[in-house]
Amino acid sequence: MVSAQKPKFSTASENRSAFRLKPLPFSAASYAFSLLATSPCHDTTALIDAATGQRLMYSEFIEKTKTLSASLQTLVGLSKGDTAFVLSPNLTHVPILYFSLLSLGVVISPANPNSTESEIHRQIKLSKSTIAFASSTTCHKLPALRYGTILIDSPQFESMTTSSSSELGCVEVSQSDVAAILYSSGTTGQVKGVMLTHRNLIAVVASCYAQRQERTRRTVLLYTTPFFHAYGFFFSVKSVALSETGVVMERFDLRKMLRAVEEYRVTHVALTPPVVVAMTKGDLADGYDLTSLEEVSCGGAPLGRDLIAAFTAKFPPAVVMQGYALTESTGAAFRQASPEESLRWGSVGRLMANCEAKIVDPDTGVALPTFKHGELWIKGPNIMKGYVSDPKATSATLVSDGWLRTGDLCYFDDEGFLYVVDRLKELIKYKGYQVPPAELEQLLQSHPEILDAAVIPYPDEEAGQVPMAFVVRHSQCSLDEGKVMDFIAKQVAPYKKIRRVAFVSFIPKSAAGKILRKELRSIAIQGTSSKY
Repeated sequence: MVSAQKPKFSTASENRSAFRLKPLPFSAASYAFSLLATSPCHDTTALIDAATGQRLMYSEFIEKTKTLSASLQTLVGLSKGDTAFVLSPNLTHVPILYFSLLSLGVVISPANPNSTESEIHRQIKLSKSTIAFASSTTCHKLPALRYGTILIDSPQFESMTTSSSSELGCVEVSQSDVAAILYSSGTTGQVKGVMLTHRNLIAVVASCYAQRQERTRRTVLLYTTPFFHAYGFFFSVKSVALSETGVVMERFDLRKMLRAVEEYRVTHVALTPPVVVAMTKGDLADGYDLTSLEEVSCGGAPLGRDLIAAFTAKFPPAVVMQGYALTESTGAAFRQASPEESLRWGSVGRLMANCEAKIVDPDTGVALPTFKHGELWIKGPNIMKGYVSDPKATSATLVSDGWLRTGDLCYFDDEGFLYVVDRLKELIKYKGYQVPPAELEQLLQSHPEILDAAVIPYPDEEAGQVPMAFVVRHSQCSLDEGKVMDFIAKQVAPYKKIRRVAFVSFIPKSAAGKILRKELRSIAIQGTSSKY
C-alpha cells in the first residue's frame, strides 16, 4: 500500500491527522479566499479574457463574488441546499458564479453545453436543479425551472455582480455539504452524477498549496479545459487559492491557444493528449513564441515516452507533467510534482498528500506487491460522497472502509510512482491473453505518419477478440493497412499484433480527451474496416 510521501512515504495516521474535520462551518470558497489573503501579491490580475484582453483584478473578483452572492440570496431567493444547473462555455463570469454559489451553500451542477436537450433534461432531473445559469447560445436547451434561467452573458447578470441593495445574510456551510454534482463522461454507460463535498475540494486545494514551488514570477495559467469538467472546475478554485492569473478561452482552438500563450506569456497550460500529439507532429505551432511555457500538464490518457521526448525537444524549456485524475477523486489523485519527477516517463507521478492507494487483484481484492498489475484503489479526503440517486453504483464503486475502486489496471514501482496500463473493462481478450489498447495506441502515435490512433476489441470467432486500430494519418502519405500492422508486429508479442485497421478523419473523444470507444465499436460493427 502506498501513502503520500514526506518526501517519500508517510503513515496513514499522519495523513489523516492533517484533515480531521472540525465541527466548524467552512466552505471551499472561504478556504480559497483565506489562502489568497496570505499571498504577498494577492491583489493582482485574477482573470484575463483571451479574446478581448479584458482583465479582472482579485480585489474586483472578491467584490463581485460577494455582491453576486447577496443578489442571488435576496433578489432570486437561492438558499443553502438548492442546486444550480450551469450550462455555459468558458467565460470569465463563470468562476465568479462558482464562488458565489459555493459561498451560499448552493450545489453547483455544471454540464457540457454541447449536450443534447434529452441529456440536459436527465441531468437536471438527476440533480434536482431549481435554477439554471446559461449563456445566450445554450439557454434554448433548458426547461422551465422554479427560479428560472439567468443568462451569464447578459446585462442582468453583470448588474447582479456590481450592485446589490442588500447585505449578504449569514450562511453556514459545512465541509460535509455537497458542493457540486459533476457528471462522469459516460463513455461506458449511462452518465452518473458525482457528488463532491466542500471537504473534497479543500483537501485537493490544500495538497496543491502545500506542494507549491517558490517562484520569481507569477503563474499565468491558460484555461483550455472546460469549467464543467472536474479538471476545469477544480482549477477555477485552486487558482484563486494560489493567486494565479487565469487566461480564459471561451472555446478551445489550437491556433487561438498558441496565440494566447504568446500574447499573455502563459507559464502553465493543461492539455489533452490529442493536443500534445498535434503540437508535436504538426507545424501549427511554428512561428509562435512559446518560450514562456514552463509546464504542460496532461491527463486523460497515458503519453508514450517517444511522444514526450519529441514534445520537450520541440518546445524547450517546457516540461510535460503527467497526472492521474478521476471525477470521483475531485480531479488529480496522482501527479508529477517536479521537473525531476517528469523524467519518469510513462509514470503519472506519485500519490497526492493525505491519501492512500493500493493495487489489488480485481477478483479477490487482495493487495498486490510492487510491479504487479492489478486494479488501483484510492482512499482519502478527496474521494466523492457517492453517485446522486444511485446507491447501486455507489456501493459498487465505494467499497469496504471507504476505498474507491477506479477500474484501472495499474502498478507501482518501488518508489511509489504509478503506471497506468489501461482500463480493466477495455482490455482486449485475445485467445486468453490480455492486450492493453493504450500500449498499442502509444506505439501507433510514435509513427511519423500517424497523427492519432485508437485501438478497440473486435469480435472474432476463433480468438474471441482481436485488436483493431483506427488511424488518423497525415494527408498525402503512403501509409496503408499492411504497413500499420507490420509497424506494430515488429514491436510486440504475437498475441498483441493488430489484426484489423480502419482509416478515419478523427478519433471521437470526450471533453477530457478520453477515447469514446463505444462509438468506434459501433463503426467497426457496421463493417467500415479493412481486414488483412
